[in-house]
Amino acid sequence: MSDSASIREDSVLDCDDCLSPAEAFAIVADETRLTILEALWESPDRPVPFSELRRRVGVDDSARFNYHLGKLRGQFVHKTEEGYDFRHAGEKVVRAVLAGTFNEDPVLPAFPAPGSCVSCGGPLEADYGDEKLTIACADADCGRVHAHEEFPPGGLQNRSTDALLSAFDQRVRHLHCLAADGVCPECGGTTSTELSRDTDPFELDVVVNHRCAQCAYEAVSPVGLVLLDESTVLGFLSSRGDDVCGTPFWRFSWVVGDEALTIVDDDPWRISVRIEHESDALVVELDETLACIDSRVEHLGEIA
Repeated sequence: MSDSASIREDSVLDCDDCLSPAEAFAIVADETRLTILEALWESPDRPVPFSELRRRVGVDDSARFNYHLGKLRGQFVHKTEEGYDFRHAGEKVVRAVLAGTFNEDPVLPAFPAPGSCVSCGGPLEADYGDEKLTIACADADCGRVHAHEEFPPGGLQNRSTDALLSAFDQRVRHLHCLAADGVCPECGGTTSTELSRDTDPFELDVVVNHRCAQCAYEAVSPVGLVLLDESTVLGFLSSRGDDVCGTPFWRFSWVVGDEALTIVDDDPWRISVRIEHESDALVVELDETLACIDSRVEHLGEIA
């Protein structure tokens, strides 16, 4: 039995009466209904009375407006004594539109990114296309990928390239942290985390793969990314003056490279990550669940 089937059997939700995805999309595909959701979103106060909502949408025929509002009621909006307000699904539809998920496909040509390549020391550059932002070595002979993650098109609006990279850094950290904690960033379902040798597009020996059993959301990252909120690592680096939270993750060689990583065993997995700082090194050992099972500080001058 698959993990997905097991989760559904144990679920607190009985979906016999739920809309199918096709039915849900058919409801919001109508222009008037989408306009109702947008008008509800733009209203300064909610719930919104029927007459006020109809005025905002611009439909003169009360019966026609009530018909379309009725199609949204239950799954996307709900009625209260004061008027109409969103259900979670309705807010998600509007947010997806504002994020550009359904109607934008921008492309940004390459622009400089802070840091240097962990392989050759060359400059880094970022580019955006297919709703993903990639940071890689600008040297055509190297081209090593340091980051490759989804980023909503709406996130490009009203941001400079520096602000975009800062937002990208924070978003990647938070989404992967959430997925590592077992919560899907997309649907709130249960995620599993495992180590894998299928490392595309990263040139690494092993990567972390987070996958949701409910919506099939998947995120792939270097092993070092999971250590960015590990208390042992934060304590070691912050006590030595390194600003882990304020430095883009792709600037840490132990995050995006594999030179600091040693595969101790792969059945079950046991990974060692070595984080050097001047005369000291923190060695962190992780098990197959990426839990920190051991750590030690070594003084580099004392190592033969």
